[in-house]
Amino acid sequence: MSELARYLPLSEATFYVMLALSQQPLHGYAIMQQTAALSADSVALGPGTLYGIFGTLEKQALIVMVAEQARRKVYALTALGRSVLAEQVRRLEIMVDSAARLKETK
Repeated sequence: MSELARYLPLSEATFYVMLALSQQPLHGYAIMQQTAALSADSVALGPGTLYGIFGTLEKQALIVMVAEQARRKVYALTALGRSVLAEQVRRLEIMVDSAARLKETK
């Protein structure tokens, strides 16, 4: 089992937060907007949920605060965070492929 497995699976909300940060460092409000856009509005994060995710991801060293702009904290993925996100994407691709193959047999 991969050393990354201890971080997985990511919750849907955590996945989208990390996905939003995969392109560039962002502050909380921008992450909330990006999450809504990336999920086709199927995931809406409130501040409490978002800051809970930040706390967990910081503790796990998957994200790091890189700046504070006008009281807005800006976060970025760490190298470990990028690896965990990539592994989650790989796992999701397997799930989607499996479902597609099953669907084809019916």
